[in-house]
Amino acid sequence: MHGIVGRYATIDASRRDLPPSKLLLLLLVLMNGAAPIALYIFVPALPVLASDFSSDISVAQMTVSLYMVGLACSQLIMGPLSDRFGRRPVLLGGLALMVAASIGCIFAQTLPQLIALRFLQALGGASGMVISRAIIRDLYSRDRVGGMLSLVIAVMMIAQMLSPLAGGVIETAFGWRAIFYAVTAGAVVVAAAITLALPETSRRNAPSTQRGGFRTDLHSLFGSRAFIGYVLCQVLASAIIFIFAGGGPYVVVTQMGRSSAEYGAWFASSGFAYLMGNVFCVKFSPRHSLDRLIWFGLGLQIAGALLNLAWGVLGWNQVPSWLFGTHMIIMFGNAAVMANAAAGAISIRPQAAGTASGLMGFTQFGFGSLCSQAGAWLGGHFATPLPLNIAIFGTALACASAMIFLVPRRNLIATEELIEKAEEETLV
Repeated sequence: MHGIVGRYATIDASRRDLPPSKLLLLLLVLMNGAAPIALYIFVPALPVLASDFSSDISVAQMTVSLYMVGLACSQLIMGPLSDRFGRRPVLLGGLALMVAASIGCIFAQTLPQLIALRFLQALGGASGMVISRAIIRDLYSRDRVGGMLSLVIAVMMIAQMLSPLAGGVIETAFGWRAIFYAVTAGAVVVAAAITLALPETSRRNAPSTQRGGFRTDLHSLFGSRAFIGYVLCQVLASAIIFIFAGGGPYVVVTQMGRSSAEYGAWFASSGFAYLMGNVFCVKFSPRHSLDRLIWFGLGLQIAGALLNLAWGVLGWNQVPSWLFGTHMIIMFGNAAVMANAAAGAISIRPQAAGTASGLMGFTQFGFGSLCSQAGAWLGGHFATPLPLNIAIFGTALACASAMIFLVPRRNLIATEELIEKAEEETLV
């Protein structure tokens, strides 16, 4: 598959950067989507969950909030482990943990038990998120990684957008525990597919001078201004999503007086814009460098945020169409920034792609959870949407300022040359 032969084969340099096979694309989508789908499919059941356990909705919400903590912690652990022991064993171990935790969720008798099991479910399932990025870096050169990430995200977004609907239907028909039957079955299918069809892609055959250890990888990554710049771009771009998701419901439902169903429909427009942004990156990444696509995305983010700020000052965004219309521009650009900044970050040290991916994912979800709370606070404590718009605008500018951390262009070219040289040595 894709120029790789056998379970623990090496990468055929003559066949790198070929279009992915349908099987490879399916496996990447499955492993990348397991944890996010398990998150969103359960959200519609939260009110019923609180009622069944005679608990406050804020306590039931911890099945989501601590799940996100599990996503962050898992990526910090699974990424370095996959560099040391290989992609396959760590990925299968994580999915086994997800299956066991999902079965435990079915039989949970108290809400604290369910919350703890959801944390373990995320801890195992997130292995697919971090390792899928590392696998893409194993198989593709630097300027093709962004397009492949966008392709995987675009396909996954379709399933992710439908998962809350599926969760609501399952809960209504069979109860909330049935959702975990579905999650367990899905995790088993993903693990079986990976066991049967995914070869080992990590570069464990690289010379010892290139492999290094965890400390060596950390020193190399954090000593690179380019890595820090790419990570900050990716993390701050994702913060826009978390801020808007945290404050949007208060602004639309409480301040604008619209129904939660209407908010959900408008919020889906943001997901559609993000999907189209990823499709755009898939189409244009072969012809443009990832840095150029990042600048394009940053330009759209700032333009959309400026319009959002203007509508807030003029008072025009007191209806969802104005608010979400400009947010769709931001989200389209957001897709270009996030995919290509992630590609740049995991390309600084190809032999430590798992560690780089894990550090980036941990920072993204850790900072994102704070931004989500900040967005909810802004939306709930101010009388107009203007503070939320200012927050979005500030985040977009922060994404632009993160580019300052990137090395000058001539030094970046030298960095790219070193990366390509390391890849060539690894493939010999």
